Amino acid sequence: MDQPKPMTEDSIRKLLEEAGARVASRGGRTESYGSPRDFSFEVKGIFPNGLMLHVVARQFNYRDPWEAQGRVNDLADVSLLRDGQFSELPKGYPYFQGRDSEGGLDEPALVDLIACVKDLNPKLFLLQKLTGDL
Repeated sequence: MDQPKPMTEDSIRKLLEEAGARVASRGGRTESYGSPRDFSFEVKGIFPNGLMLHVVARQFNYRDPWEAQGRVNDLADVSLLRDGQFSELPKGYPYFQGRDSEGGLDEPALVDLIACVKDLNPKLFLLQKLTGDL
């Protein structure tokens, strides 16, 4: 059975850094059940074009029936920020259409999303605002 590739704080940091983003991250949930935070980790990356991706892995998934081993994060939620506010992408992109967050992304989808955002020319936002498309 093919399992999705687990994502970690470090693996997400690496994806964003390789795409040219400045990155900050922090872990949340620990191995103990009494952890006060409701997320496993979060990673923020800001690209030279001014767009920021905020990636949050909220839950561990369990790959064995007794939850003794195999705790992983294989899905993450991503928000897009522009000028410090949540934003959609301009029309024509496969993500952030009509919403400012994407939920339940696996690693291949996250890699695609990063590719969409990293090279986006911010002037597209202004152009689509002027034409009434945004």
